[in-house]
Amino acid sequence: MSSQKIGIVGSGLIGRAWAMLFAAAGYRVQMYDILNTQLTTTLQELEKELHRLEEKGSLRGKIKAAEQFALIEVTTKLEELVKDAVYIQECVPEVLQLKQSLYTQLDDLLDDKTVVASSTSTFMPSRYSEGLKRKEQMLVAHPLNPPYYIPLVEIVPAPWTSKEAVDRTKALMLNIGQRPVTLNREIEGFATNRIQYAILNEVWRLVGSGILTVADVDRVLSQGLGLRYGLLGSLETAHLNAPGGVADYFQRFGGEISAVSATYGATPNTREDAVTLAEIARQCEEQVPIETLGERRAVRDEFLTQLAKLKKQFE
Repeated sequence: MSSQKIGIVGSGLIGRAWAMLFAAAGYRVQMYDILNTQLTTTLQELEKELHRLEEKGSLRGKIKAAEQFALIEVTTKLEELVKDAVYIQECVPEVLQLKQSLYTQLDDLLDDKTVVASSTSTFMPSRYSEGLKRKEQMLVAHPLNPPYYIPLVEIVPAPWTSKEAVDRTKALMLNIGQRPVTLNREIEGFATNRIQYAILNEVWRLVGSGILTVADVDRVLSQGLGLRYGLLGSLETAHLNAPGGVADYFQRFGGEISAVSATYGATPNTREDAVTLAEIARQCEEQVPIETLGERRAVRDEFLTQLAKLKKQFE
């Protein structure tokens, strides 16, 4: 438990998830947005969601929903948000100019102790912090969606981010029950999206070339690889799958890996390949119609909740 103050810029879905995570650990949370009406709606949604989670037995933390909600307040004044905050989590839309403008404002308000982390999945931290006075205090802390159920956070420093800022962010993430990984340097896409995009590119090829349907290509992950990866990463999986461990695995299968990889071809343009996109969308919407996405997300979230409980038995 902590009485320290956490600031959150942006009150959309990701901002609300961060607010719940910090409040669950006992932090005082202040959320900033430019519209009072948006903040009023945010508080209503947060109170409702915290009580829903409590009723289901899925509430994180050791204090009740009402106590967690009491730790969350809102403001439309950026200078009020920054005051006394030990850490600020930025959750504004993925528009570079918007981020650059926000960080310029923050740069004039910060003291030398507040770390500012972006939830961005798109922009390396150097793109919005270069040239700022407090740039050594700025980095990325990228969550996976939905953050309340998936504990991974990618900590990505800019070339000038201080080690202290990285270490404090990692300690904070561990303290609220998340599982951080720290990149040693920034790279486009960070780690998760680089791996995720490699998978998406190949399933696009397999569906687009008529080799597999959407249902079957997703089943390869949900009923195959995903079951392994729910407990083990790809390298530990390889380590366990050969008598002599990972070195033996790549000695045995490295040639095949290279040969198959050479057949992948060019990276597909998933935005402009309208034919393949239309076919994938048609099949996806047959499986899960657009009007039932909310129901399917609820199933996903409950699965993730139960999976998290199961994983604790093996950690």
